[in-house]
Amino acid sequence: RKQATEYSTSSSDEEFESKPSLKHKAKRALRKRRKLEKETKQLIKQEELKRLHKAQAVQRQLEELEERQRALEIFGVELERELRGEADSGTKDENQMLHEWFELVMEKNKLMHYESELLIIAQELELEDHQSRLEQKLREKMAIDGKSKRIVCSSAQGQTMP
Repeated sequence: RKQATEYSTSSSDEEFESKPSLKHKAKRALRKRRKLEKETKQLIKQEELKRLHKAQAVQRQLEELEERQRALEIFGVELERELRGEADSGTKDENQMLHEWFELVMEKNKLMHYESELLIIAQELELEDHQSRLEQKLREKMAIDGKSKRIVCSSAQGQTMP
């Protein structure tokens, strides 16, 4: 009988010791989860700032490109007038003017191609931003669902236990 009493005492002692240990583990897990959430939010913010800076750079490049295209357009109009004989070409001969005109056309084509690339980059940034917002919404919903499940589970356990 002495052994049985000692056994029951030691088992209740182990039970008593394990409960605080479980609470401690739960608190540690909660702290770890919060720390992970905080780090994730910081990473998301950093990525968002990177996209913002890249978008600003693309916008500046598009503005510079537009300015360059306007200058080329003005030069092109003047060159066409000279080719048609509507404006004084000075000492330039027709071959030289045609050469300049073809170079102008090539430059305009390069700028148009570059503009297309910049617009694609801008669209890509918008899509990345949209994806990031959707992922954030998903994380929030999953966190809410997880909390709801924990509440339901803990209230269900509370109802079944006397």
